[in-house]
Amino acid sequence: MDLIIDACGWTAAVDANVNLDHALLPLVGRPTWLVPEGVREELGAIDLQRRGLLLALLDQRATVVEAPEEGLHPDDHIVDLAVQRRAATLTVDRGLKGRLIQAGCAVIEVVDGHRLRRIDP
Repeated sequence: MDLIIDACGWTAAVDANVNLDHALLPLVGRPTWLVPEGVREELGAIDLQRRGLLLALLDQRATVVEAPEEGLHPDDHIVDLAVQRRAATLTVDRGLKGRLIQAGCAVIEVVDGHRLRRIDP
């Protein structure tokens, strides 16, 4: 299964010290990590302001997916990619979670500040 990583989802997981490999296993198995290019850019900008986002780990593990068109908002790219690939998405963004669930896509979120939960549509 593919797992799309959103900027706020990655930040929340890092802040919660979640071992993603261990926490994701019962939820999605061993997924292929996908990061839309706009999300990677967002994380790079956030990392300039506050270090410790483990971007080296993300860059090692994830495949950056180019946007199909220039200027596409990262959330729109995430929803399109999730629908096309039938992928789950790691996010804590309420609006994005709602869009993904309406589109029939699973969401992985950080809850209680230290664990992951899967929400199926």
